[in-house]
Amino acid sequence: MIKKLHDMGVRSNHMYTAGVVSIALSCASWFVSRNAESAGLDRADRWGIFIGEWAPTFFALGIALRMEETHRDLEEPGTGMFDEAERVRSRSHAGV
Repeated sequence: MIKKLHDMGVRSNHMYTAGVVSIALSCASWFVSRNAESAGLDRADRWGIFIGEWAPTFFALGIALRMEETHRDLEEPGTGMFDEAERVRSRSHAGV
């Protein structure tokens, strides 16, 4: 599933952003439900908790996607940070 998400263009930063947005949305939904509905504080709490539980899922998907991105960087030669460091080092020692 993670590989498929990565192939579709979803990146870890997208999931981290969705996690932060879901926390803000949780607070906003609690506040709106508390003030706009006559159902009381219990219902507002349920809305806040329901939406607030999305955040850990988004963060977990972000971590899994970050691992996939790192794994792919190591698999594909010439794309990872270690390959760039090796190119710089080989250029600087070329005249030695």
